[in-house]
Amino acid sequence: MFQLPFPVRDANAGSGAKNLGNLPEWDLSDLYTSEDAPELKRDLDWLEEACASFAADYEGKLAGIDAAEFLNCVLRNEKINQIAGRIMSFAGLRYYQLTTDAGRAKFLSDCQERITNFTTPLVFFTLELNRLEDDHLDNLFAQSAELARYKPVFDRIRAMKPHQLSDELEKFLHDLGVVGDAWERMFDETIAGLEFDVNGETLGIEGTLNLLTDPDREQRQAAAEELADVFTRNVKTFARVHNTQAKEKEIVDRWRGMPTPQTGRHLSNQVEPEVVEALRNAVVNAYPKLSHRYYELKRKWLGLERMQVWDRNAPLPMEDPRIVDWAQAETMVMDAYTAFDPRMGELAKPFFSDGWIDAAVKPGKAPGAFAHPTVTNVHPYVMLNYLGKPRDVMTLAHELGHGVHQVLAADQGEMLSSTPLTLAETASVFGEMLTFRKMLENAKTKTERKVLLAGKVEDMINTVVRQIAFYDFECKLHDARRGGELTPDDINALWMSVQAESLGPAFDYMDGYETFWAYIPHFVHSPFYVYAYAFGDGLVNALYAVYEQGEAGFEDKYFDMLKAGGSKHHKELLAPFGLDASDPAFWDKGLSMISGFIDELEAMEE
Repeated sequence: MFQLPFPVRDANAGSGAKNLGNLPEWDLSDLYTSEDAPELKRDLDWLEEACASFAADYEGKLAGIDAAEFLNCVLRNEKINQIAGRIMSFAGLRYYQLTTDAGRAKFLSDCQERITNFTTPLVFFTLELNRLEDDHLDNLFAQSAELARYKPVFDRIRAMKPHQLSDELEKFLHDLGVVGDAWERMFDETIAGLEFDVNGETLGIEGTLNLLTDPDREQRQAAAEELADVFTRNVKTFARVHNTQAKEKEIVDRWRGMPTPQTGRHLSNQVEPEVVEALRNAVVNAYPKLSHRYYELKRKWLGLERMQVWDRNAPLPMEDPRIVDWAQAETMVMDAYTAFDPRMGELAKPFFSDGWIDAAVKPGKAPGAFAHPTVTNVHPYVMLNYLGKPRDVMTLAHELGHGVHQVLAADQGEMLSSTPLTLAETASVFGEMLTFRKMLENAKTKTERKVLLAGKVEDMINTVVRQIAFYDFECKLHDARRGGELTPDDINALWMSVQAESLGPAFDYMDGYETFWAYIPHFVHSPFYVYAYAFGDGLVNALYAVYEQGEAGFEDKYFDMLKAGGSKHHKELLAPFGLDASDPAFWDKGLSMISGFIDELEAMEE
């Protein structure tokens, strides 16, 4: 409804580099000018009254209103979402700019608390909507084309109808949710409190994981061994968190009548179980021609007899540690976007010129990168931690893709603009691919081309192979937990069963690596979230293959797909391109692009 963005961890976030040029900062005045802006007070006062009157007007009455009044109800709900979203976007974005500022943290917390209190009376809306008969709703849609436009929203809500409990039980589970949240907080606080001693320097988990990309192999090894040692010492705590969370999920799923632990995630992603299964099988079957083959090449480049896990993300020996300043990065991305279609360049331009990007690494700023859509009558904001590495240029291209997608989908309105997770990565990965192809086209030497290709393959393996291995681990974990409590050794064994299979025979596995499941936050916060990354990457690879083949009118079809936001199912959105994600061969089309890049890298060795 009015969720804040979740910053993606960037292992390279650190101190800023010099000579990057004039890095842009956000201008948040398009939301509000300050914490004490009169417009902000006005909107908070309006929101409190609007929520109370909405509940008074409609609670217990949805079944008896006509099509015109139902539309009015939906529009009022949409307006509430918009105002609440605007307030939370302003509070959240200010906080992410300086997370160490107590005043900003308090302002965010106060806004969240007030809005939660205001909107609590609206819980009835979903419950009552799901009690309406299909025929009744269809009749309302037949009477009002404007109301029928919101059918995809109702379909998403009503997908949970078979699994909805009584109002009393739903409220009980809602209140009980704080218990699960407490375990999540325990996980977060435990991870944040871990200290790692690497060659005499005390680091947190971010800094230690970053050392796994250090050019010095001894430094990488020291970091990996320290991670393993600290995780092993804390493994009982992490095992307790996972056991408890998995058991809680099993209980709720059983009461809701969910056939599998994954069902809830599939419903929220609006994707059929067989489509996810086809994706999973295609990726697992492709392990030998993807990750196994690539890591064998990397082993040779690094001059090693055997790879260790600390070599997986090592930089290549021939990499040039060059710095790309901001002006160059802007030119590279804008050229790639404009070359695809001048409209794409026009949509991207205000991000650079109008204060829609906050790029610099600053003390207290949140790590990582994201594009936050705010609300449909303002515009998105992009956050980066730009250090001038080629990888940072790709991050800019990625987040700008999200931003362009969000701008195009805004015309759908607050309730229809949001794209399901499985399709939310389409424009971002496509923008990244456009930029990568442009950089590849401009590569001046064979070595430069090789480094670019290898970097792209590694990114794709991390997005596709690694995430599907994570998904398999979660499936095994939740299945095993149904048979009883799992010891740390039980969980370790499940982890190693998917790691060796996915990474391949080039690797040896140090003692302690079996505990590396412990720090992955998605397993605790968002079970089965991870496959969406692979879904998005595979989808875009298939889409890009159609573009490369010179599909007539591809650009117009692509813009139409982005403009649709969340108003259409993935089957409808992909049909104009002759693609169907429910066809198992669809995923092979996308995976063949990664395989083709590895073919080219192998050919360079001959």
